[in-house]
Amino acid sequence: MATRSKSSQRWLKEHFSDPYVKKAQAEGMRSRAAYKLEELVARDRLLKPGMVVVDLGAAPGGWSQYVRQALGDTGRVVAMDILEMPPLAGVEFLHGDFREAGVLSQLEAMLNGQPVDLVLSDMAPNKSGMDAVDQPRAMYLAELAMDFADGHLRPGGAFLIKLFQGVGFDDYVREMRKRYDKVAIRKPDASRKRSPEVYALGQGKRPQPH
Repeated sequence: MATRSKSSQRWLKEHFSDPYVKKAQAEGMRSRAAYKLEELVARDRLLKPGMVVVDLGAAPGGWSQYVRQALGDTGRVVAMDILEMPPLAGVEFLHGDFREAGVLSQLEAMLNGQPVDLVLSDMAPNKSGMDAVDQPRAMYLAELAMDFADGHLRPGGAFLIKLFQGVGFDDYVREMRKRYDKVAIRKPDASRKRSPEVYALGQGKRPQPH
């Protein structure tokens, strides 16, 4: 068997000694990412019973699972991902690539004109390890998520998205500030310190000029 690289050994060691991984295993959560969302949501009290929530880039389902539990039997959780996701009770899942128009129209059909209260995006491209390739891909997905929120989020709604700091990041946050009354950049404790990921939260969506 090939020996593991130093970085993958370090990742495995970090992963298995990670308190959030242990917590996820103990509590039956699908991923440690649920705790990032829990922290982000609790701070701003984003979830309220009866909400319609769309989770973009949902697999393996940690965020959708947490939202469904938080909403109880009320509201809707609509999740989508390019990867398959094992079913979660009370979560409607669409398997497809968000970059494709056909998949987007399927998502729109599922919503059936129902305004969305909260759009979550934990989407990230497959990493090549080259910033010059990965960052534009990540920003492209982020642009698509913002367009989706523009079109489907009700006025006053909220948009929470994972972003990677780098080229295009500042411009993106500037665009968010035009669309939302309040924009904050957050780095939850459950996000690994070395990771360039941060979360941008837009609250109080403004009506779009037509």
